[in-house]
Amino acid sequence: MSVKAKKHLGQHFLKDEQIAKDIADTLTEKNYTKVLEIGPGMGVLTKYLLDKDLTTHVIEIDTESVAYLQNTYLNLAPRIISEDFLKINISDFFKAEPIAIIGNFPYNISTQIVFKTLENRQQIPEFSGMFQKEVAERIAEKEGSKKYGILSVLAQAFYEVEYLFTVPPTVFDPPPKVDSGVIRMIRKDNFTLPVDEKLFFRVVKTAFGQRRKMLRSSLKTLNLSEELRQTTLFTKRPEQLSVEEFINLTLTIEKDAV
Repeated sequence: MSVKAKKHLGQHFLKDEQIAKDIADTLTEKNYTKVLEIGPGMGVLTKYLLDKDLTTHVIEIDTESVAYLQNTYLNLAPRIISEDFLKINISDFFKAEPIAIIGNFPYNISTQIVFKTLENRQQIPEFSGMFQKEVAERIAEKEGSKKYGILSVLAQAFYEVEYLFTVPPTVFDPPPKVDSGVIRMIRKDNFTLPVDEKLFFRVVKTAFGQRRKMLRSSLKTLNLSEELRQTTLFTKRPEQLSVEEFINLTLTIEKDAV
């Protein structure tokens, strides 16, 4: 029995065993005892997770893949979640326990998976997996680059992000048209965002919504005082600001509103 990759689900099944093992080995296995694999497909990565001293769970929306996994990995069967990761409440399945997230993520929902991870970061100390290379680079990119953007700032505000290695299209069935990239995100210890989280997200998203403009123009919808908009900081463009500077920018805007 095999599973046919479905285009509407963004499925590209990894067929290289060594790369599957390398992805599994990106997990540090620190500060958690459970791992949740998103979109396991036919389980090429899953088999290496099952070798680890972790309790492996998988979540898969494709019913054909679920049937294959149930028949192939009998011990895993009770821990197969046949749901859409983007729609579940993680705590419904894992209570308040810490879990790592891993996967060969479908390209079409990969950024949404990152945002959901950020929303549930208190429960997710580690996140590792494969993306379209361009997306992986964006998440790990530092300021000063055209690739640096919303994903970069928001992910790096809460996690230490590392781009690990590149994967060619030839190791997938069917092969995608682009390279893939593997990253790891490890949550920052004892970090609390010193500003209102909703405002921070809004500032970052609004700034990069018009990334070619100076902040005094792109952030004018936040009703900033004219005095604040004339400061040197607001002559910069969003890609010039580090994560720490975005946090300080949000703090400045908070104080301006008082």
